[in-house]
Amino acid sequence: MPTATAREPAWKSAALITGGFVALLWVLEIVDTASNHALDAYGVQPRTEDGLVGIALAPVLHFGFDHLVSNTVPVIVLGFLTLATGIARGLLATAIIWVVGGLGVWLFAQPSSNHAGASVLIFGWIVYLVVRGFLNRHTMEIFVGVGVFLVYSSVLLGVLPGTPGVSWQGHLFGAIGGFLAARMLTTRRAGRVGDGDSYRPTY
Repeated sequence: MPTATAREPAWKSAALITGGFVALLWVLEIVDTASNHALDAYGVQPRTEDGLVGIALAPVLHFGFDHLVSNTVPVIVLGFLTLATGIARGLLATAIIWVVGGLGVWLFAQPSSNHAGASVLIFGWIVYLVVRGFLNRHTMEIFVGVGVFLVYSSVLLGVLPGTPGVSWQGHLFGAIGGFLAARMLTTRRAGRVGDGDSYRPTY
């Protein structure tokens, strides 16, 4: 009788983690609505001490159910794809996007504003997924990146200012975080250009 327990496939773990994260978003919005939107105060408020808390909390908070509904499907799809080819790498990429996006908003967004929502992660995941395959030169990751670009390329226009009430700064710095994550976590082996199957994680 075998004594070793087989490892859970990455896609199953990715689905569980992504599903749990989405459930957390909905639970928090239910709590927020029940408390007369008390949690909204914990978004990123640029260049204030209280607003620093938002760097950690803003991506899991939303300004109402309409805001959350618009983010739910992209979080499910992009979060799953980010994690499915490697849980550790996907979580680390998400952490980089989370911090870079939050810090960018805190440093550069207009004063007396409040920013929250998972879209900072969504924009980061889009750029991460599009860029990582080409940096790694891994065929499957390139296919995933091309597919993500075809589906979400028009969404990337959200990094530009112009829509009232939309945190284009969060979109922009989330996207920058996604690029940095792809660059920092490249797994292509130095000196083996073109070999998509050679991996040496750099983290």
